[in-house]
Amino acid sequence: MKKHTVEKIGGTSMSNYPAVRDNIIRRGCESTDIYQRIIVVSAYGGITNKLLEHKKTGQPGVYGLFANANDDDWQVALDQLKDELNNINRELFTDDAVCIEADAFIDERLEETRSCLRDLENVCQHGHFALESHLKTVREMLASLGEAHSAWNLAQLLRLEDINARFVDLTGWSTDAHLSLDDRIREAFAGIDLATELPIVTGYAHSRDGLMSTFDRGYSEMTFSRLAVITGAREAVIHKEYHLSSADPAIVGADNVVPIGRTNYDVADQLANLGMEAIHPKAAKGLRQNGIHLRIMNTFEPEHAGTLVTGDYVSEKPRVEIIAGARNIYAIECFEQNMAGEIDQFDHDILSTISRFKGHIVTKDITANSITHYLATNLKTAKRIRSALEELHPESNIQVRKVAILSAIGSDMKVPGILSQAVSALARENISVLAVHQSLRQVDMQFVIDEEHYETATRALHKGLIEVHDHGEAICAA
Repeated sequence: MKKHTVEKIGGTSMSNYPAVRDNIIRRGCESTDIYQRIIVVSAYGGITNKLLEHKKTGQPGVYGLFANANDDDWQVALDQLKDELNNINRELFTDDAVCIEADAFIDERLEETRSCLRDLENVCQHGHFALESHLKTVREMLASLGEAHSAWNLAQLLRLEDINARFVDLTGWSTDAHLSLDDRIREAFAGIDLATELPIVTGYAHSRDGLMSTFDRGYSEMTFSRLAVITGAREAVIHKEYHLSSADPAIVGADNVVPIGRTNYDVADQLANLGMEAIHPKAAKGLRQNGIHLRIMNTFEPEHAGTLVTGDYVSEKPRVEIIAGARNIYAIECFEQNMAGEIDQFDHDILSTISRFKGHIVTKDITANSITHYLATNLKTAKRIRSALEELHPESNIQVRKVAILSAIGSDMKVPGILSQAVSALARENISVLAVHQSLRQVDMQFVIDEEHYETATRALHKGLIEVHDHGEAICAA
C-alpha cells in the first residue's frame, strides 16, 4: 500500500516560515507522522521574478538584463538580489553562526554564477560564439538559485526544530552528469528512507533536455509531478496561499467565493489554458495516467480539506464550479472572401505562423470566410503575427483587437438554459458579448468581451451562476 505523499509549497507560502512549519510540516501531527512525505519547495515570493523577469509585468531581472547585454545593470541586479537573500536569512535564523552558514551557501552560488556569466560574456565577444545560443542554459542556471536557497533554508530550520529534514538538491550544481529528469530524481532518492527522513527538495531540477524550454515558470510543477510518479506517491498535494475557489476573491470578494472541493483533471486543464495557476497540463498528465490524486490546499486554512482533483470525478448535479478568465487577449481575425472551401489551408498557414512566434491559443472561431484566433500574448507579438499573415495572404483583411475571455467551467455543465442564464447575467450589466464558445463536452463555456468589462462580467457571472446556490464550505466536500 502506498504510504507517502509528495507536497509542493508555493512561493508566497514559503515566505511565511511559521505557517509552513505549523500548518504544513506539523499540521497537528505526532512526531512520527511528520515523515512519509516529500516536500518540494518554490523560491521565496518574488525571488524568481528578480532572477528572470517579473511574471506579470515583464520587468527584466538578472536574466533579462544579461540577455540584453546590460553588463553593469545585471551585475547591480545580482548584488541587490544577494542583499535581499541575505536579509531573508537574517529574518529566519536567529543564531548568528547558522545565519553565516546560510549566507555562505547562497553567496557561493551567486558568485559562481557571476563568474560564469562574466566568462560567457568574454567568450561571446569572439565572432565564433553567439550569446543567444547559450541563453537557455543561463536561464536554467539562474532559475535554480531561488529554489536552492529556500530548500536549504527550510531543511536547516526544520533540523533546528528536531525534525530529521534532508536537503535534496536536484539543481545539478557543479555536476558533470547530464541526466534525464527521471534519472536525476532516482539518483537523488536512492539512499533516502522516507520513514525516518523528511526530504526538502528543490523545485528546480536540472535535466538533460532542460525543464524551462518546455515548462518555463511551471518547471517546479513538473519536478513535483515526476517525483510523485517515480516514487509511487499515495497523493500529490499543492499548498498555496489561497483555495482553488469559484472565482478570484480579489474581484468577486472573499466572502462570496467558495472552495471548489472536488473536481477533475479536465477542469484543471481548462484553467491552465486560461493561465490560471492550478497545475501545468503536462504535469497533471503524469499524475492522471498513474492514478495519483491531486489535492490543492490553502496553507493558511490547514483545517480545510482543500480541493481534491481526480481523473474520474463528475459532479452529481450538473453545475458551474468556477468562473475564470484571462485579460490581455489579442483576437487576430483573418477575413478572406475566397476562404470558403479552403478553410483547412488558411487555418494551417495561420497556425504555423502563430506557432513560429510562440503565441498561445486560448480558443478560436470559424465562419465561412473568416478565422479568428484568440491569443494570450503581447501586442508586439500580435503585430508580428499580423504582419507575417499579411505577407502570406496579401489579399486577406487581417485585424487585431484586444479583448478578454471569461469562462464558466465545471465537470458537468449539462444544465438546460445555462447559456441563456449566463448571457442574461451579462446583459443585466449592459455587457455586450463579442463571441461565445461552448463545446459539446459541456465543461467550458467561454465569452469574449471588451477587456474593460472583465471584472464587472466576472462578478455578474459568479452571482448569476454560483452565488444563487448555497454551497456552504465547498461546492462539493473533498
